[in-house]
Amino acid sequence: MTLLDRLTESSGLAVLVDPARTPPESARELGERAAGEGVAVLLVGTSFAQGADASATVAALRSAAPDVPLALFPASASDLVPGVDGVLMLSLVSGRNAQYLIEEHVRAVPFFDRHPEVEPIATAYCLVDGGCVTAVEATSQTRPLPADKPEFVHAHVSAAMRLGMQATYLDAGSGARRPVGASLVQAARAVSRGPLFVGGGIRTTEHVRIARDAGADFVVVGTLFEQSGVREVGALVNAAQS
Repeated sequence: MTLLDRLTESSGLAVLVDPARTPPESARELGERAAGEGVAVLLVGTSFAQGADASATVAALRSAAPDVPLALFPASASDLVPGVDGVLMLSLVSGRNAQYLIEEHVRAVPFFDRHPEVEPIATAYCLVDGGCVTAVEATSQTRPLPADKPEFVHAHVSAAMRLGMQATYLDAGSGARRPVGASLVQAARAVSRGPLFVGGGIRTTEHVRIARDAGADFVVVGTLFEQSGVREVGALVNAAQS
């Protein structure tokens, strides 16, 4: 079964692990908890490319959670490493910077030629205003979509689906002051084919439930674990499954 098939047939909590902030020992501990408590997907990456080698993080997660789907969430082609099930090929459709619409994808071709076992998943990436300037906004030099304009999300995701995208990722950005609103998730869900990821600013079980109830297949958390460790995994997994 392909990674896309596995993601299409499942849902729940996704944990985004930043290799620049998470040493392999911590990643291994998180992977063990993820496998034991029902995390649906493990993602590795960062919205701010820092040249961190993700290989050790991927290896630690894979050894600790061999049965949990493992995918890259790359900021650039230079972040790609083998040992994962697939890569969310993020096309920043909410912006107009060609580097993140197509250029990084072109640069990624040699990696996929060398590693045909790693599955690329074309993903419409929409940055949404989370109440502050986030790393992804600063790095990509693109403006996020307004938080009060679900029709903008609808139009961008609909266009991406017509272009053949296989998944959608709505992101308020790492460290966002507020998560993506329910109306925006609903707007994306109405036209999105394949799995719908929602992340950024997710800090509570209530945030997780709101996103899931609005139609998110996977609710992504990352900064929360950098701040509080792995203690919250079980509660968030339960909220994402309810």
